[in-house]
Amino acid sequence: MIKIGMMLGDRYEILEKVGTGGMSDVYKAKDQKLNRFVAVKVLKQEFSENTNFVSKFRVEAQAAASLMHPNIVNVYDVGEDAGVHYIVMELVEGITLKKYIEKKARLSVKEAVSIAIQACMGLEAAHNNHIIHRDIKPQNIIISKEGKVKVTDFGIAKAATSNTITSNVMGSVHYTSPEQARGGYSDERSDIYSMGITLFEMLTGRVPFNGDTTVAIAIKQIQEPMPSPRDFVPEIPVSVEQIVLKSTQKSPDRRYQSVGELIEDLKKSLVTPDENFVRVIDTESNAATRKVSRDDMNEIKKQSRKPSSHTEEIRLKKNSVKPPVQPARSGKRRRADYENDVMDEAAEEEYESRMERLTTILAVAGAILIGCIVIFLAGRAIGIFRFPSSSENGGQMIAVAGMTQEEALKALDDLGLGLQVTITHEESADTPSGEVIRSDVEPGTKLSQGDAVTLIVSGEAGEGVTVPDIYNKSLAEAVSELESQGFQTERNEGYSDTVAEGNVMAQSPEAGSKAERGSTVTITISQGPQESKVPVPDVLGMLPDEAKATMEAVGLVGNVEEVSDDDETKIGRVVGLSYSIGTQVELGTTIDIYVSTGPASTYMYVENIESPALEDPAYVEGTQCVIVLTTASGTEIYRTAVTSFPYPVNLLNISEPTGVLTLIYTVNTEAATVTDPATGAVTTVPGASEQRTINRPITFIRNDSGT
Repeated sequence: MIKIGMMLGDRYEILEKVGTGGMSDVYKAKDQKLNRFVAVKVLKQEFSENTNFVSKFRVEAQAAASLMHPNIVNVYDVGEDAGVHYIVMELVEGITLKKYIEKKARLSVKEAVSIAIQACMGLEAAHNNHIIHRDIKPQNIIISKEGKVKVTDFGIAKAATSNTITSNVMGSVHYTSPEQARGGYSDERSDIYSMGITLFEMLTGRVPFNGDTTVAIAIKQIQEPMPSPRDFVPEIPVSVEQIVLKSTQKSPDRRYQSVGELIEDLKKSLVTPDENFVRVIDTESNAATRKVSRDDMNEIKKQSRKPSSHTEEIRLKKNSVKPPVQPARSGKRRRADYENDVMDEAAEEEYESRMERLTTILAVAGAILIGCIVIFLAGRAIGIFRFPSSSENGGQMIAVAGMTQEEALKALDDLGLGLQVTITHEESADTPSGEVIRSDVEPGTKLSQGDAVTLIVSGEAGEGVTVPDIYNKSLAEAVSELESQGFQTERNEGYSDTVAEGNVMAQSPEAGSKAERGSTVTITISQGPQESKVPVPDVLGMLPDEAKATMEAVGLVGNVEEVSDDDETKIGRVVGLSYSIGTQVELGTTIDIYVSTGPASTYMYVENIESPALEDPAYVEGTQCVIVLTTASGTEIYRTAVTSFPYPVNLLNISEPTGVLTLIYTVNTEAATVTDPATGAVTTVPGASEQRTINRPITFIRNDSGT
């Protein structure tokens, strides 16, 4: 049982629950060892006792841990503590794409394409590691506060192998590919289909297929033609429409065959949105809409009755053992036994037929593959095929001197090592501007994955890369464009009367200026116009703390003051304000909140005032003394001059419970002689008059009678 404040693995302090899934709960935690916040995914208690679920949970962790990419939520650790199985992941502060779509109703074309590109880059990294997500949907795509798009929850991902694996996933059916809905084979192209549905939803604010049940939606995924997003939003460019339609073809063979191809077309659509450059394979047999067979219907219904879980299974029919047939008591086989045998034979024949087809397909594919390999090897032998690669030079640094900056960057990228390339400029009379003078890594040096390489390019120092203009673009679009040029981003926020909320209102360095590749561009995101005035809210009848919080929520300052009120039912509650309710005032204005202390009470002072001689023996009786009475707030309520004490005072209807009695009088001092001890000189000090004051704190008596 996970409790807030407990420690997992003597390292991770659980802080709060932030989400839940089919198999696990997600908590925000603090890594005490590295002093950072993380997300901890914990297998639910009801599954912890099931070794099958635990095994799948570990497979998930192993699959996700092998992925390290800026557009994928990174996995830091995996462990088990007292029967609690958990995965420690990167904590991404942000919003899911689903909530972002709901907030904005639908996204602009550029923003949707930019988000799709970043998500696809994460998917491409997973596919390159032979990992299929199988649950791509807006709920599993997070947009961080910095505008970075990250794919998360590889909950049903498994390393793809040479063996074909069937999937029984029926969750997230709105985004499930037709082959997944049928319980058939699924591969990387299933993720492409789901990404196409996600792009459709970003562009239109709705999913293409909906229904009352998961079975009804699954049948639509298999059978109904994909609607065009332009049917709902006519201004969507033709290239983007075609990208969506190609990604969501019923047949996997007619979709994009890799995420890389999809990314390439998405980037083209940002440059030439109205150009119809998307190529769709026109295969009649694959293009025809497939009717749902009885077997498909039974399979879908079977899948929908199973609890949605992020698992996979290999269904083994051939090796299932048939129960021995018992002889019938009457000497004849019972009708039920006969029907079972017929069904078993039919299932076996269907299985053998599928195996024959699969064997034929594999044989043809093998022959084609062998032929391609032979042609490729022959071509390389005669010099037709030459591809720069890390394997060709053994992962060594190549000679880039004399290349243009673009040529050098492409050549280093072709090494396939993911090198971190930085550009610096140096003036050179011998090398044309824009050409590489040298690199900080000598040619032939052994390189490793992700090594840093600096290219020194001829040109004025600080020439760098032109900073793109991202003014008034969405956060995701701006980040995508800057990162495509090699810049890092830093985000600030501000108010703007002209730029819509969520768009870029300022950037530094400015658009068109030059900056080094890899340097940081600071972007300021508009929070919309800042309201200079707000209406005073109605807080009458509220408790003081509630009223102050309401004031602060609209940008005002609440100052609580106590007042009397004849209505005893309002004691302790707000009975008035220093501004009328609804009055427009400047942000930050202090509003006095008057809280009732109940009906007003009066006090009285009946006392014989004693002589100042009680405190000051120098006071001479008969000397005039001024008596002053003030309340605690400083209000003077009585003043008189007397010469004899004690002096009686009788005051009624005093509004405050405490006050101060002040006695002011004069003391006369006689002349005196003073001898200087050093010189023996004698000095006479004349007599003088000195005014003195005595303050006595007093408490008035409450007048309960009100008279």
